[in-house]
Amino acid sequence: MDNVKFDEATQKELATFLEREQAQARINSTVHNLTSMCWDKCVTGIPGSRFARGEESCLLNCVDRFMDTSLFIIKTIESQRPQQS
Repeated sequence: MDNVKFDEATQKELATFLEREQAQARINSTVHNLTSMCWDKCVTGIPGSRFARGEESCLLNCVDRFMDTSLFIIKTIESQRPQQS
């Protein structure tokens, strides 16, 4: 493989691109995990054209709790960052 040297602007652009792609990959992974977890927990049978009332409310509650927990964790981590510096 050739040793390619990029100028500083190109290196910053590549770093920004990689950060965005990694963030998108994390979001996709989180959505996948959320979908899988809530589906396994809430959908008890073979779904028809609509979810049963209990399944629908379970899915909504599962997503809400997952989002609440994720936001709590993010806020906790962010509040601890300045203390670590």
